[in-house]
Amino acid sequence: MPAEKCKPCNNPLPYNWKPRVAKVKDAPVTSARPIIHASHENLTLNDWLTVFAYIDSHPTLPQANVVDHFKTLPSGALIFTQSTLSCKLKDQKKLEEHVNDNPSALSSRRPWVVTRPDVEWALFLWVKQMENKGEQVNGPMLKEKRQ
Repeated sequence: MPAEKCKPCNNPLPYNWKPRVAKVKDAPVTSARPIIHASHENLTLNDWLTVFAYIDSHPTLPQANVVDHFKTLPSGALIFTQSTLSCKLKDQKKLEEHVNDNPSALSSRRPWVVTRPDVEWALFLWVKQMENKGEQVNGPMLKEKRQ
């Protein structure tokens, strides 16, 4: 398929070029609402634990039906694909262990990867020490401590 060319200058158009659509002036106001997220977003660890609990209570339900169930929840839809669900089910044990090791991780979307456990432990001890003194740790304090 030949590349499209610009009519005035005959140069090739960019790959994802789309022609401009003329805006209608004086258009009437509408009550139509845009479609809410058609794509998926990364779920939190708590969301995945909810999905795992649902699967455990419905063991014969196919994965595609699980995806459809969570996509249509009236209390708050969780949008993910069957492929993502399959991958997360393989890692279910690791995710549950991560929650047991670190309960505050329920709101995170990805597991916290610590590359320097010694620095992580020193920071933990320092924060505990500051809390015992009654001081609240903030950004400037962390920057000063880093130096």
